[in-house]
Amino acid sequence: MAWVVALVLFAEALGTAALNWFLGVVVDRQDMSLAGLDPDVMSTSSKIGGIVFGLYFALCGLVALLVALRDRAPAGLGRVLLISAAVVHALLGAVTWGLVGPPAFLYMVVVLALVVLLLMTYDDRPEQPAAAGSGAAPGGGAGGGGSPVTPPAAPTAP
Repeated sequence: MAWVVALVLFAEALGTAALNWFLGVVVDRQDMSLAGLDPDVMSTSSKIGGIVFGLYFALCGLVALLVALRDRAPAGLGRVLLISAAVVHALLGAVTWGLVGPPAFLYMVVVLALVVLLLMTYDDRPEQPAAAGSGAAPGGGAGGGGSPVTPPAAPTAP
């Protein structure tokens, strides 16, 4: 699952950067202004935006790749990045329905579902126990060794 998410996010990173770069070149060659804006500024900002979003999606893809390689849930910044990628795809999906059409909306929803599924799949896994030589007390409490306290069994009816 994480392999698929990583592949999709890397492809999306490349596609986003390439599309914005192409749009920047088109604006640059048309040499027209939009509401008085300088075409060079629009071209440059499109290219910079493509690079920034491409790097963002590539970083999210790297987190998914690390999840796949380690076979562990993402933690810390990686988890935040994947959650933010899910939110970005939800927002882009809402916008693409009206601007681009149902196929783009469907793509955004599929990527959103994949990222959320990745986050939820690895959450259900129990954490690996600590190594035997780590010095952790078997009771897990601050009191040191001993077995954990278990509640008494309920009486059975005769």
